[in-house]
Amino acid sequence: MTNVKPSTVLGRQLGDELRRFREAAGLTTAASAEVLDCTKGKISRIENGHVPVRTPDLVALMHAYGVDDLAARERLTALARRANRRRREGWWHDYGSVLGDSYRDQIEMEAICDRIRTYQVQLVPGLLQTAEYGRAVTVASRTWETAEEIDRFVEVRLARQQRLTGEAPIDYWAVLAEGVLRQEVGGPTVMRAQLEHMAAMAELPNITIQVLPFSRGAHSGMFGPYLLLSFPQMASLDLVLTETPTGNIWTEGESEVNSYRGLFDDARTTALPPTESLELIRRIAKEHRP
Repeated sequence: MTNVKPSTVLGRQLGDELRRFREAAGLTTAASAEVLDCTKGKISRIENGHVPVRTPDLVALMHAYGVDDLAARERLTALARRANRRRREGWWHDYGSVLGDSYRDQIEMEAICDRIRTYQVQLVPGLLQTAEYGRAVTVASRTWETAEEIDRFVEVRLARQQRLTGEAPIDYWAVLAEGVLRQEVGGPTVMRAQLEHMAAMAELPNITIQVLPFSRGAHSGMFGPYLLLSFPQMASLDLVLTETPTGNIWTEGESEVNSYRGLFDDARTTALPPTESLELIRRIAKEHRP
């Protein structure tokens, strides 16, 4: 599997609609390419959300497809503007010096999704990390060399967490292997504070945290962590993110995404219920004594 850049979800929504209008008009991608005087490949990339659609091109395609309904034209135009603006704007662009492309893509997807489900094997998920825990992880990664770079990267991680507590917070569900709670990152004081913070976050109505204890034995989630991101009213556009030491891997195919949905269902049904998980988190927090 190769490390690929994800399609912009708004662009994929636009592309899906354009494809449906093209097919309803009985046109092939070759015919659409003639309208824009471009290659069939570009039409495919537009419909897959991989390239932005300029306003003149959008107008030409809507005309060719017979999109005469004013509401439909306004919806497509607004979607194109939002997709193009999302590619250019966002608070994360202020941190370009410490963000690689794959991490920037992840933040962009988090900014527009409305639900995240994640399974983690060894690390507390970034959206639940304290500053001290995040700093210890960042230092251990050996990616950043200067104190300023480390500070900036930790700032980014904390800024991301506004998706959990800010306006219109996302629905967040994390299943954590017990090793996440016991791997002493940053020392016992940092770890205890981290687990106490996680327990407090689990009290929020939009956050569910479950722990999969060692005693459960072998299970389908043993083979690595992942995030499953969902988007408003468009289940077909769900994405899966798996992280590796050399970069993120995005999965968009429906059958592959369905496999991860099944894996997460297995993980959550195998794990302790949320109430028992919260009790275990608090109990292990007390075991991390200075």
